[in-house]
Amino acid sequence: MSQIEDIPQPPASSQAEGTPRPPSSSLAIPTCETVRQKRKIAELEEKLQELESGQAAKRRETNYYILKGRAIRRIVSLFDSIEDLICENDRRCDNDNDNDNDNDNDNDNDYTLEQDRLQVGYVALNNALPWFHRRASDMEYDDYAHMLKQLRQGADSARGDDTSKLKSLVPDWVNREFKPNLLMDPEDKYNRGFVNDESGRLLCPAELNWNNPIVRAGIRDRTDGYVVTEMSWPAFLYEGYTTDLNNLEKGLFKSKLLVQAFKAIFTSPSSAKEVSGGGDGADVIENNRRAKSIFSGKKVKTHVAQIIKMRKVSPRSIAYVACQLRFSLSSVTSWRSVDGDFDYVQFWGNIVDFFEKAPGRTARSSTERLLAWWTRYRKCSEQVFAAELSETAKANMSVNALAKQRAQIEDALLDSE
Repeated sequence: MSQIEDIPQPPASSQAEGTPRPPSSSLAIPTCETVRQKRKIAELEEKLQELESGQAAKRRETNYYILKGRAIRRIVSLFDSIEDLICENDRRCDNDNDNDNDNDNDNDNDYTLEQDRLQVGYVALNNALPWFHRRASDMEYDDYAHMLKQLRQGADSARGDDTSKLKSLVPDWVNREFKPNLLMDPEDKYNRGFVNDESGRLLCPAELNWNNPIVRAGIRDRTDGYVVTEMSWPAFLYEGYTTDLNNLEKGLFKSKLLVQAFKAIFTSPSSAKEVSGGGDGADVIENNRRAKSIFSGKKVKTHVAQIIKMRKVSPRSIAYVACQLRFSLSSVTSWRSVDGDFDYVQFWGNIVDFFEKAPGRTARSSTERLLAWWTRYRKCSEQVFAAELSETAKANMSVNALAKQRAQIEDALLDSE
């Protein structure tokens, strides 16, 4: 029997009554219209549920990237874009392949200081986000671009939050420590910078004496020899805010104010109050352990260092805090990379290079001890154009002077060997 013969046919009486027979091309079995509509509604509801589920997953993914991106400015790079870090790593991979093919390794170390910073930044990025390299390699371009956008949003948002936080905290710390006659206003930045004696003292280059009225006038008037740029270590970086000009490395990056700013950003503003003059009480890890033991069984608010899984203090985290603190002490009201004669990008780079580009064994040993100290204790009017500086003025600035001193120590050590 054929398949057609198996299909039920309409009753013969229907044709006799004049009811038209279905077209011969349709083999549809009559079904109740209500049932058909219910099936269509069920299908649409299922599709809607799948769509909503996909959107929810997309939102969760977006929020995840934004949250993870908050570590980037703080411990990877304050100013470099994620794309620049990736491009530098890709460029080096291409160079390595070319060198392998040519059997020529002469250019292995032919990289600029800026390129080395970028590459170390890419390594730091993957230490902060261990999944990044693999995921970025496997993604379609649109998903990859979306991920970078959300990471960038999280990074910039965190930097803005830290800037706002320090804006009110730093004046309170300065007022408590120095007890000036004219208190710094936590809400008003116009009375900060070099127009204010206390913030001016902290911003003053290490090689200059703020107590000298000639120096104060020279800085405020921006005369040659007194122009403040990123090529001078500011006093607020030094322990006790004083400098030994014969040993510019002594006490550098050990100031109470710097430790307070670090703790306010990476732990909590309240923890910054525990810092003593020597930096005691700054240990993030130890504080965290104490909190867990004291509040065992109670819910304790997670701090930034825990969220970004920060195990120890890094050079780039110190550089980040130093830039934030310097901006908070200045009279500039909105974040920018250049403040008159002062370039924050280069200032950040100077601090990173101090640690990551130590000139020899003695300098490396010194920076390692300093980082160990940190990890242990972790427990004027706005100018548009920068002034032209003489070579003599540049040479006398503490960044260059310290570099010269470090090189002399290494040369002396080599000569003695």
